[in-house]
Amino acid sequence: MANPIYFEDPRVDSEIHPIFMQHWLPSTFHYSGGTVPLGGSVRVYAVQLRAALTERLGLIATKDGYIEFKPNGALASHHGYGFADLALGLKYVLVDDAAKQLIITPGLTITVPTGSHAVFQGNNAGEWNLFVSAAKGFNHFHVVGNLGFRIPNNFDDQTAQAHYSLQLDYRTCSYFTPFVAMNGYTMLSNGKNKLLGSVPLNTEMYDLINFGSTDVAGRTQIVLGGGFRSQLTKKVDVGVAYEAGITSPKDIFDSPLTVDMILPF
Repeated sequence: MANPIYFEDPRVDSEIHPIFMQHWLPSTFHYSGGTVPLGGSVRVYAVQLRAALTERLGLIATKDGYIEFKPNGALASHHGYGFADLALGLKYVLVDDAAKQLIITPGLTITVPTGSHAVFQGNNAGEWNLFVSAAKGFNHFHVVGNLGFRIPNNFDDQTAQAHYSLQLDYRTCSYFTPFVAMNGYTMLSNGKNKLLGSVPLNTEMYDLINFGSTDVAGRTQIVLGGGFRSQLTKKVDVGVAYEAGITSPKDIFDSPLTVDMILPF
């Protein structure tokens, strides 16, 4: 459940997936040429949708919702509120070997720039996300991974990125499945957008916002985290995950908290 926009489950299911995310911004922000005080937070209220079209083919709507962008410090006057862009696509189970507890699923999504400019959405030509997800089970222990590439339609407005994730979980019972997770993001290109229109920017918002920053190519951000899932009933599954950035200097993607619910149908 950590990195819910890009760490896609390899299984094909039909579900409604409400999500709340809170990103705490670092107290000090390092940009190209200096540092400024920051702090504050970014909150997201969203609902993902997944629908099994066949046993192997699934429709996925992975990004939507409402964003509250509330920085402090040097950007305290730049609060913004508005809707996120929309992202949807398809995934297809290529390998499903129940005997080996192995599943491999490639897929793609396209992000449509329908969101609000006040929260850095809707100001680009959209982007593609090509990915493959896989899971291998060892009875109650599971290893889940994902590798993908975000490819913008306009390389001036947005940056190209590689994203990769790994999760280890153990199902102790239906009410408690603890997990640890790692999510990584590597910037593959530079955009042409500057902070406040004039300051070269060397960070991205990774999972949520693509700034199209000028000085990010080659930069990598790694976050580690953990949490648990609890299947309260056959129709209600909830989860909590907390992550923290481990790369230095601290990037804007510092410490996200995610709370979600899965409602199958």
